[in-house]
Amino acid sequence: MSGSISGKVAIVGIGQSAFGRFLPDSQLGLGAQALRAALDDAGLQRSDIDGLSLHMGWPLGADYDRMAEVYGLEVDYVNQAWTHGRFVTSALQHAAMAIATGMASVVACITAICFTRERHILGGPGDQEGMREQGATHGENPVFGLTSPAAGAAFAMQRYMALYDATSAELAAVPVALRRHAQLNPQALMKKPLTTEDHQAARMIVDPLRLFDCSLVTDGAVVVLLAGADRARDLRQKPIRITGMQGIRSGRDEFIFAPPNLGINQQPTARVTPRERDLAAYRMAGLERGAIQGFYTYDAFSPLVLFALERFGFCGPGEAAGWVQGGRIGPGGELPVNTSGGLLSEAHVCGWNSIAEMVRQLRGEAGPRQIPDARCLQWGTCWGDSVILQR
Repeated sequence: MSGSISGKVAIVGIGQSAFGRFLPDSQLGLGAQALRAALDDAGLQRSDIDGLSLHMGWPLGADYDRMAEVYGLEVDYVNQAWTHGRFVTSALQHAAMAIATGMASVVACITAICFTRERHILGGPGDQEGMREQGATHGENPVFGLTSPAAGAAFAMQRYMALYDATSAELAAVPVALRRHAQLNPQALMKKPLTTEDHQAARMIVDPLRLFDCSLVTDGAVVVLLAGADRARDLRQKPIRITGMQGIRSGRDEFIFAPPNLGINQQPTARVTPRERDLAAYRMAGLERGAIQGFYTYDAFSPLVLFALERFGFCGPGEAAGWVQGGRIGPGGELPVNTSGGLLSEAHVCGWNSIAEMVRQLRGEAGPRQIPDARCLQWGTCWGDSVILQR
């Protein structure tokens, strides 16, 4: 991977709408709130935006042309992805590459979702998502009555527990830590303290995933504005540079909700993680893993946090369940994870709330949950994509 665009593109503005359930605003209305906030944050005008990278689309969102029309934008570049958490990094990467190649000068990455309005297409009769690709790619399969993405994460965690003697009580350390982060975040929806005992007493969703292992179902929007590093220096906020990135990994060795080589679907079972190809983002950024001060990941289900930590080598195969114990990923821990509370305790905005949180941390604006002297943070998922942000 060439490092030619490393540090040449920066996040210059962030904005978000209110987060909640059954909010009165439409997706476009929530997106408008977030866009106005991001423009004000950056000190830019609507007319400065000439590119869109949307993380929303059928059947869960508006298309780019309607968004440009409603928001009064004139754009020269468009990228649009399906509304899946797996495409957070892709949307950021497309925006960065468009700027680096001169196709756009300011790109707005936008996601706006109303999950509580759209639940009729996310489960049950007529579930378009669950029926896609004969059961989509999360391991769910309508033939067996599984139309929830939780199925794939549950299959993977069952396999992980069988291989490594991990327990549900150990898994509880993930939602417990993220709830502690959320308690320090005024915008987080879940503030009630959560204990391991609470986790173990909660109802089972898909064995072994209990209620607190599954993300919130919410509405909300986040906008992230990107510009070239030269222009970013003249804007309102200190630029947050994109210094490393790598794309989604896919193939027979991969299953979206499992680390490589766990043996799900067609995966082999040899313990070879992390592979050299999974560390490309560090090489592009010119740093070692030890420089990462906080880790952010798509935490729709608790096991995904364990799998992502192992994928990037923060701990070895089968070690993550034990590694996260003792507050290691919580406030003040060795490697804070999803410091806003993530999808499990802040809100489900397809992971973009964590991207906004990374920017706040690197600016030093995170208040009581601030990582001391945060300079280098990583977004990475168990399906292998990553972005490294530095100030």
